[in-house]
Amino acid sequence: MTHPLLDDLAPLTADRFAAIERQVAGLLHTAQDVVITQGEALLPLEGCIRGAAGPGTTALNVITGPYGQTFGDWLRDCGAKVVDLAVPYHAAVAPEQVEEALAGHPEIDFVSLVHAEAATGNTNPVAEIGEVVRRHGALFMLDAVASVAAEPLLTDAWGVDLCVIGAQKAMGGPAGVSAVSVSERAWQRMAANPRAPRRSYLSLLDWKERWIDAGRRGLPHAPAQLEMLALQACVERIEATGPEVVMERHAAAARAVRAGAVALGVGLEPYVHEARHAAPVATTLRVPEAVDASAVVARALVLDPGVPLVAGGGALAQEMVRVNHYGPNASPEVVERSLAALGGALAG
Repeated sequence: MTHPLLDDLAPLTADRFAAIERQVAGLLHTAQDVVITQGEALLPLEGCIRGAAGPGTTALNVITGPYGQTFGDWLRDCGAKVVDLAVPYHAAVAPEQVEEALAGHPEIDFVSLVHAEAATGNTNPVAEIGEVVRRHGALFMLDAVASVAAEPLLTDAWGVDLCVIGAQKAMGGPAGVSAVSVSERAWQRMAANPRAPRRSYLSLLDWKERWIDAGRRGLPHAPAQLEMLALQACVERIEATGPEVVMERHAAAARAVRAGAVALGVGLEPYVHEARHAAPVATTLRVPEAVDASAVVARALVLDPGVPLVAGGGALAQEMVRVNHYGPNASPEVVERSLAALGGALAG
């Protein structure tokens, strides 16, 4: 069986690809180069670390969730010396903590941070942290996969050298396409790194040399056409709706879940203690003691299979429930259904 819309797609031209890059740059508020990568956001995240870090690198790796732990593993595998700054998953990292870590290790020249950790439900104050990192002079990499379109993301104003996004969360798009903005000094760091991937799917330098420096006239390889068009549609939908409207929709969903979970009176508590530290894309909830969060989620999904509920990962699977209210699920209807399913699962 064929689909006429898919059969009639014209090849994606270099001009169209470059136009989508410019639209993404606008979403990120950046004048830096934007590279759209043909895969899930872990692709450019690993590409950034392996391109910019090596045996001569000393990195400050901020851990507020599982992705921060992954970045530390990659950095060590690259041969970098890693200083981990880990904070409890129920909070955000404070700029003062970053400043203290940098002061204690003046040799740090790379900082990695996750803006919003959907897995743990927290979000970090990037503007303030970026100012601290800029004063220190380190290269600043930001994972904004979960935050883009859900909360402000001012890449250039915040001094972010490498900013990675994905389309699958607040943007409401597919998981198979992602993007990264790259500052000039990040390009210079990669070019000077003999271990930076080259002639590799992880290589951002290949995109610079074969695409950007070549005038964006010919694509290095055949793009994932449907994902590219979906990415463009996501950006255009956000622009048409208004970024502030989209962000407020996510923030309202987060407020409603935090308040509604407590109001249910079944022992649920916000996992992230302070509302100002709570991410707008996902709300994490702690279940009552002696209750298995995985079992609660399983019962809730029996009551309403369509709600965006998951148990926490790893050791958090027994104590944490996560409500993924991003993209189309950032709506009053989905919030109400999610809370009703959780209430029924705990009351039953």
